Amino acid sequence: MINIEQLYDYCLKKKGVTETFPFDDNALVLKVLDKIFLLTSLKSWEAGEPTINLKCDPTKAESLRGTYNSIRPGFHMNKKHWNTMHLNQGDLPMPLVLELIDHSYDLVVQGLPKKLKDTL
Repeated sequence: MINIEQLYDYCLKKKGVTETFPFDDNALVLKVLDKIFLLTSLKSWEAGEPTINLKCDPTKAESLRGTYNSIRPGFHMNKKHWNTMHLNQGDLPMPLVLELIDHSYDLVVQGLPKKLKDTL
């Protein structure tokens, strides 16, 4: 399983990524050019129940939810476009977690105006 430091380092290596705490000192939000691609609760990691919210293509999101018990509709997010991944439930291989982080990042980048994409 990925730990919070690995998650943080992996995401911050991507172009244009910044971290912020826009809601409170618990909700870590990672953005690419000011658009959210990942949210996580620091308290959930401290409690040993790490979760991350990731943007996802709606068709893929449904398929993932049907395949993995630990992937559910996005908590406090648009359920069509976001998934919450419960990382400690044992059915998510690390390569899949990284792939879905990349997928979320890529979806957000694809939605950016060309002028902003060109800055990456």
